[in-house]
Amino acid sequence: MSDETPATYGTQRQAAARNRVAIIEAAHELFAGNPLVPLSEVAKRAGVGAGTLYRHFPTREDLILAAYQHDIDRLTATADEVLQRHASAKTAFIEWFEALAGYIRLKHGLGDALHSAAAQEVVKESWGPAGAAVGKLVDACVAEGAMAPGHDPADVIMLMSFLWRVPNTEAGIAQGRRLIATVFAGLDAPA
Repeated sequence: MSDETPATYGTQRQAAARNRVAIIEAAHELFAGNPLVPLSEVAKRAGVGAGTLYRHFPTREDLILAAYQHDIDRLTATADEVLQRHASAKTAFIEWFEALAGYIRLKHGLGDALHSAAAQEVVKESWGPAGAAVGKLVDACVAEGAMAPGHDPADVIMLMSFLWRVPNTEAGIAQGRRLIATVFAGLDAPA
């Protein structure tokens, strides 16, 4: 082994990490438009070859799960930022759940690929961070007086799940907003 080997190895690892992120981000963008997009298009958008894509993600399902997990991780990390950006905790809550709905709609559009045991494990692992993020939003809404205390974040997630069932159209968004108003009327009552 030469003195240059460790530096070369570190550079290769950094390049591999950048490639992985580029592939996941390209997959997110392309899957949002068409869940059945060919993986060759994902590789092309990411600026990598097919071999690089398959080294990181041997199957389509592996890539779908990585993109989904990346999106959920990124979203759950934004609860504090969304709360800071809005004067109203209720407005922040609504924005955050609408973003979550967008991610979930993407998941639902991927069909059978997310019904495997591996997929269920990824979804299960996302509950903890999602629950923590929702807990922050719920606490802020309680402090603001927009929600009564005592509501469990997991229950709130289940209650808000209607958002990823409404169509991603102007009419669907309007319907979602009407339903959110109904939810807040109910959350104003003690749990």
